[in-house]
Formats: sequence, C-alpha cells, structure tokens
Amino acid sequence: MMVIAAGWILVLLLAGGFALDRVLTDLVEDNLDEQLDYLLTGMVASAEVGPDGEVNTYRPLGDQRFLEPNSGLYWQISGAGHEDWPSRSLWDRTLKVNPEHIDNEVHYYDSDQFPTERLRIAERTLTLPDSDTRWTFIVASAREDLDAQIGRIRAILVWSFAVLGLGLFVMAALQTFYGLRPLRRVRMAIQRIRTTGSNRVTDPLPLEVQPLVEELNLLLEHSEKQSDEARTHAGNLAHALKTPLTVLINAATARDPGLSKLVHRETRVMQRQVEHHLARARAIGRKAAGLSRAKVWPSAEAVLRAVTRLYESTRFDLAGNRNAELAIERQDLDEILGNLIENAAKYGGGSVFVTIDAEQRPNLCTIWVEDDGMGIPEEKRDEIFDRGARLDTGKPGTGLGLAIVRDVAEIYGGDVELGESEDLGGLLVKLSLPRAGTSPAN
Repeated sequence: MMVIAAGWILVLLLAGGFALDRVLTDLVEDNLDEQLDYLLTGMVASAEVGPDGEVNTYRPLGDQRFLEPNSGLYWQISGAGHEDWPSRSLWDRTLKVNPEHIDNEVHYYDSDQFPTERLRIAERTLTLPDSDTRWTFIVASAREDLDAQIGRIRAILVWSFAVLGLGLFVMAALQTFYGLRPLRRVRMAIQRIRTTGSNRVTDPLPLEVQPLVEELNLLLEHSEKQSDEARTHAGNLAHALKTPLTVLINAATARDPGLSKLVHRETRVMQRQVEHHLARARAIGRKAAGLSRAKVWPSAEAVLRAVTRLYESTRFDLAGNRNAELAIERQDLDEILGNLIENAAKYGGGSVFVTIDAEQRPNLCTIWVEDDGMGIPEEKRDEIFDRGARLDTGKPGTGLGLAIVRDVAEIYGGDVELGESEDLGGLLVKLSLPRAGTSPAN
C-alpha cells in the first residue's frame, strides 16, 4: 500500500509540477512578449518613408537601452533592396531576417543567432504608405533575465513539490500503519489462540475488523464441529466394528465349525458399517469443497436401471419434474436414491413409484419413493433410522440403508420422513433436499 501510494504521489506531483511549470513559464514569456509588442507598435507608429525610399523614425523610441551598445534590447527595420536600419544598441551587429517569411501579425520566437546571447524576438511585416516595399520590423530582447526568472520559479516548484510529496508520503505511511494496526491485533489474537489453546477470538477489537473476527470465530466453530464429528464417527465406527470382531475372535478361539459362514456374515456387516461412515465422510468433504449441482431425473433413471437388473419382476414407475436440480453431489444423490429404491424393491410387493418434486416447495425438492409392501408401523418409524435397525430379518441386509440416507441428507440441509402410501398402501419415503441456488440452514 505504501509503495502504491508513493507511486501515485510521484506520478501526480510530476504531472502537476510539469503543468504548473508550463503555465508559469508561459505567463513570464507572455509578459515579456507584451512589452516587446508595445515597443514594436511604437516603432511602427513612428516609422515613415523618406524621399529616397528609405525608412526612418521621426521620433526616437522611449527606452534608453536602445541607445546603449549591447544593452540587451534591440530593434531593426529591414526591407528587400534596402540596407538594414538597426538601433544603436546593436552596434556592429544586425538581426537576421528571412526575406521569404512574411508575418502580417506579430510573430514571437527565440533565436540563437548571437553566440553569447539568446534572444526573444517580436517580428512583423507590413507595407508603409508611399512605399511598395514590405518592411520587416523587429524588436529583440536578451533572454537572460527571462531565463533567470524561469529558473527561480522552477527552483521554487521543485522544493515546494518535494516537501509536498514528502508530507503526502508520510501521511500515507501513517495512514497505512494505523489503518492496518487492527489486522496486526487480529494476528496477535490468533497467535494467542495457537499458544494458549483458546478456541475463540475474544480480544476487544475495532469495529472495522469485527466482521473479520466474527467470520474467523465461525470458521473456528466450524472446524471444532468437524473435529467433534470426526471423533464421534471414529468412535461410532470403532463401536460398530467391535461387536463383529469380538464374535469372530470368540468363534476362532472356540474353533466353531461354522466359522466360515460366521466370517462371511460378520465381515459383510463390517463392510457395510465402513461404507456407511465413508459415505458420510465423502458427503461432508464434498459439501465443504464448494457448491454442488445434480439433476434428479438422470440420477433416478441410472439407479432404476441398476435396481431393475436385481429385481426383474418389480414394476418401477418414474414421474415428476424432469428439470429439478439439487444442491448436492451426483454421487451422493445416487447413494441416497439407490438405498431408497432398493429398499422399496426389496421389501415391497412388486411395485415401486418414484415421484420427483412431488410437493413443489420453493427451496426444497421433495422426492417420494412408494412401494406396495407391508409398510412400517408409525411407532417404529423413528427407530428404523438407527444404525443396524431392521424390522424384517428374513431378508438379507445390515439395517444401514436408511441411516445412510438420513445422515447424507442432513449434511446437505435436507431431511427424510416416513409415511404411508395412499396409492400403493405400503411405505412412503419423503426425501427433501435443497434446490440448486438456495442456501438452506445447516
């Protein structure tokens, strides 16, 4: 910030200094040009043509310097075919005139025709009465005093702008230092969090950085929550694996003759437990990675094609909004729909209906999965979401499907409800997930 401020100050001061230098220099030169124009007008007014065709002045010009040799103020009248008539101050010198250059108006310019003296010249060409000659009237002044004035002006400008630039840079540096001071206090507060083990920034800080502190505390809270969830899931996974491992160890120690079947059954339970926790961990990771988008219809069609191969005798119907899009990863949506549709086919009586966007809610898309099975009693609908809970133990399974559905749906801000299908008479699963472009509460 200080480097950028210093760069802009330098650029603006250089531009302003250059512009002011040109303005003041032009004012000083214009003042000298007005004096030369005054003298030139007086010289033209006093000029007349004599009997021999030569021009002369019937009265002397008022400035005494025209009579002093090499005084720095000169005049001269020149005409084609006539000798130059110079002022006495030119002594043995003459002013150069370009006969092809004609100035009907006063022309001002600088000249280096005298090696030791730079001149500022006012020149005009006109024809006098009773003469056919075009006469060039010239008044010249040495630029020494003019250049000295311009030098003094530039010196004042340089020192003034240098002091101004230094003052502005000091002010910018102080503003940067004090403006960023709250951020240094935030850094110290974060350092205290790391060294003292605190989990929040509680130091009194200026209002300017309070939103940053609030976001930082929310980030710390989110990280703490994720750590707690990770520990909880690790403990749940360890607890879920503990029982099958104990069964296997006891069977192996006792040399159970049915060890092979037991190993197959218990390892499938452990595999399903691991898959459940991995699915939840993946969902949390994908949600934290950024905004997700998934269309429901293609996902439901893909799941139905896969489930149809397993349950060829079951009739599947898909209806509803083909354009519904959810704020969820496609892989997680496939996981949820796969569990719901497979359960409906497994425990139903041969018919499964899937309706997308069944309730037309503004921020949530509701997906109904219905079957014609026995359903679930109302008093059992809450406990069926518990890991390992199964009402029909006669069919293969681990009781983790609905638990996975509920956990992943809640991660994305949705929910799952169970009811009774009015059309088929079996179980109705209402899955609600946020639409794409909405921000549901976590």
